Amino acid sequence: MKSLTIAAFFLIATLATTTTGQVKSVAAANRNGSASATSNQSAANATRVRVLAREPKPAASVGSAQTFQAHAKPDFNQHAEAGRFRRSSDSSEKSSPNVPPANSKSGTTNQKAVSSTNAPATPSNAAMRSSAIPAAASQIYRVGVRDVLDIQLADNSSKDSTLFTVLAGGVLDYPFAGNPTVVTGMTTSEIAALLRQRIKIFDNPRAVVTVRDYASHTVSITGFVAVPGTKSLRREAVPLYTVLAEAVVLPEAARATIIRAGSAPFVVDLKDANLSSTLIVPGDAIKVSGAPGLPTEFFFIGGEIKSPGQKPYHAGLTLTQAILASGGTTTSADFRIRVSRQGADGKLSTEEYNLRNIQAGKLPDPALQKGDRIEVTNAN
Repeated sequence: MKSLTIAAFFLIATLATTTTGQVKSVAAANRNGSASATSNQSAANATRVRVLAREPKPAASVGSAQTFQAHAKPDFNQHAEAGRFRRSSDSSEKSSPNVPPANSKSGTTNQKAVSSTNAPATPSNAAMRSSAIPAAASQIYRVGVRDVLDIQLADNSSKDSTLFTVLAGGVLDYPFAGNPTVVTGMTTSEIAALLRQRIKIFDNPRAVVTVRDYASHTVSITGFVAVPGTKSLRREAVPLYTVLAEAVVLPEAARATIIRAGSAPFVVDLKDANLSSTLIVPGDAIKVSGAPGLPTEFFFIGGEIKSPGQKPYHAGLTLTQAILASGGTTTSADFRIRVSRQGADGKLSTEEYNLRNIQAGKLPDPALQKGDRIEVTNAN
């Protein structure tokens, strides 16, 4: 009995040892397989492998793989790492503003674009409205010939005149500045800066330049104004209404025609507030006129015509033109047209014309006279 007990003990021990070794082998195999899969797959596949390790099931079908993916828990640490990587990349891109764009050569293209954008605008000959003139033109004045400048020098106690006229050629002869200086096309602040550089008899001279008399920028205005003639502008461009106010527009004035060199004349309705703000530049000629006159000569048309009645007449008006100006004939009109004309004795003389032959070019299109009566007959 004792020997049987000892034999059973050894048998149980042997079985336990064998089972333990098998369990350890399986665990080791699982760990090695998981590590190998993790090193060769992406973050998402690694998560799925860990789930498969915990719940070992055959993944023979696509449906089984989808089931495991559905039960897999997201790895938030991996998403956080990816987010930090994206933010780092965005920061590095934003912190390099001076990197030239693709297909550019050392930023040359960008420099050209900036230069063209900052280039001063010039008036277009095809446009006469204020939009065709730079907005800055109404804010500055560039000195020209015959302008009288007032040059004040703070360090000069002399009682001599401070007024100097810009001479022919745009020259300013200012004694303290040495040789005569060309100043045309410059603003008063630019002239003052130039004089401060050229004046040598004072240390740090403080020169202030203003325009006393504006004479170089002029326009002419004629027509329905009380004070016609030449007007001086105090800016490179001024609104039309300022010139009209100086010329004192008459009550019957209705239109202003602006004539500018190199451009077609532009007509402004003085009752339109927006058009009255059109900018005027030196050299413009402005002609103010009244409303267009009403016609004083007429012809009369009736019968089978779409718009019968009294119509304005002008020299050279023909029969077919008169019919078209009256809307054309109706559908029941005949091709026979009667034209009646009053003679010197007050009696009417009537002549009949065939409209079809005229339109076909078989007969000349007769010229009408003022006061003619036209009757378009009925085909019935």
